[in-house]
Amino acid sequence: MDEDPWADWPERWAGTDRDVRTVGSAMSREVKDGFRYEELPWQRFPHFYGPGEEIPGLLAALGSADAEAADQALERLWTSLHHQGGTTAVGALAVPFLLRRAAGGHPGLRAPTLRLVAEIGRCQHMGDGSREGLLQVAEEPMTVEGSTMCPVDWTIQAARRAVTEDLHLLLPLLADPDPAVRATTAYVLAVAVGDTSHVSSALRAGLAAEDDAVVRVSLVLAIAQLAREQRDERAPGWARELWSDRGRPPEIRIGAGLAWLCLVTDPAPDELRAFLTDPGIRAYHTLLQPVPWLAWVDFRNAGLRRCLDTMLLLDAPGPAADDPWGGRSA
Repeated sequence: MDEDPWADWPERWAGTDRDVRTVGSAMSREVKDGFRYEELPWQRFPHFYGPGEEIPGLLAALGSADAEAADQALERLWTSLHHQGGTTAVGALAVPFLLRRAAGGHPGLRAPTLRLVAEIGRCQHMGDGSREGLLQVAEEPMTVEGSTMCPVDWTIQAARRAVTEDLHLLLPLLADPDPAVRATTAYVLAVAVGDTSHVSSALRAGLAAEDDAVVRVSLVLAIAQLAREQRDERAPGWARELWSDRGRPPEIRIGAGLAWLCLVTDPAPDELRAFLTDPGIRAYHTLLQPVPWLAWVDFRNAGLRRCLDTMLLLDAPGPAADDPWGGRSA
């Protein structure tokens, strides 16, 4: 009988040239900074729409002086590296180069390029606005990416390591003049691994100085996501202090309310429920839709409402829980 090629899968792939984490870890700073694509085994990691070796050409085009050509390349990279909301293994190899294109390329493409990096570095989460899912990063261990049959979480781990190794490119972007870039940078920084205390400190410093509502919420959620990953027991208290402070801007309180609900399993206190279901919060549905975490939950300017419905209904008993907005339309 022939040997089963899937025997002991995926363990026997770990640490081999089929493990994108291993390939990514071997990538030197010189390869990244010099855009030396030829030194990487792109062909080993195809995607759903083609062979992996086409990705370097698209990354090179993303750096073109022709803004239209760069934009078209980015569109194709999105299609290739983020298939139907899920990440593909070759995307992890592209992360260092995407970060360098974002830092030094066309300002107008900076935010969507960073957004692609962030999506490569977290699980498929479209539509998941639950307390458990909104800030979730890791994928289920046995979820596989169909074009390579690699565990998706290996790709996510490789991408997160790549982001962490290039924090020096990302942290300055928290001061970018474009609010969309600042918000998306927070989204990327939230997938960093290891000792992220200096990242959290930078995010908190940014929050103290920030005046844009979308960026404020993004910074709060990034801080909370890192704290959740690190199991920081101080984080719920920090979030509660923010949402309970009536002197804070409403968007900070909203972001902190979402963060608190994601950080604990306790029922929502009456004070928090009353604030988040107040009719005045409806004005923030459209305003906060660009927050990266909320945009994927619902594409119809209802990301915030869907999150609040899902999170608060978990706690609310009885028929009155059918609509925390009291039957009012959005």
